[in-house]
Amino acid sequence: MDPEQQPPQVGKNIQKVRKEKRLTLGHLSQVSGVSKAMLSQIETEKVNPTIATIWKIAQGLQISLNTLLKSNNDEGRRFHVSRSEHITSLDAEEEGVHIKVLSPFSMVEDLEIYLVSLAAGGVLHSQAHIPKTEEFVTVISGSVRVNAGTNMGELHKGDFVSYHSDVKHSIENIGSGEAVVHMVVRFHHPR
Repeated sequence: MDPEQQPPQVGKNIQKVRKEKRLTLGHLSQVSGVSKAMLSQIETEKVNPTIATIWKIAQGLQISLNTLLKSNNDEGRRFHVSRSEHITSLDAEEEGVHIKVLSPFSMVEDLEIYLVSLAAGGVLHSQAHIPKTEEFVTVISGSVRVNAGTNMGELHKGDFVSYHSDVKHSIENIGSGEAVVHMVVRFHHPR
């Protein structure tokens, strides 16, 4: 089929806007009047919603109906620059752990990219993410110990590790100076 003639992926459009607005399925259900189960099926393209349902969702998202009906070929290729002064920085609950969120908010719970600085002895503890979520860590400087469930590895500058993070996991600075790691979190969403 010619890409120009393909129908719009309404579910993907809804999911994209919902994530950009940082709404959960539950919240979108409340503001649109469409059940959470139906929203989930629409976003995963398992059902073909009626125009009336799409209109309710658009109203809940406070956007035009056309935004949800546009086809993917309406969008330009992605090119997103995050200037250093606009990158979100935060201190973790653990002392000596500083996190820069490099990825834009539109990627939350899809693909998240971080730069994590750990002072000597600093530990970033994380609870289990959704099933099959993976993390990819590259050590930029220093030395760290990564624990994921029963697995453990010590890494030094230039080393890389990937692991499932659907278990409790942590990154600990085991060196005497600051350690910096680049971390990518890829969430698994069943299709």
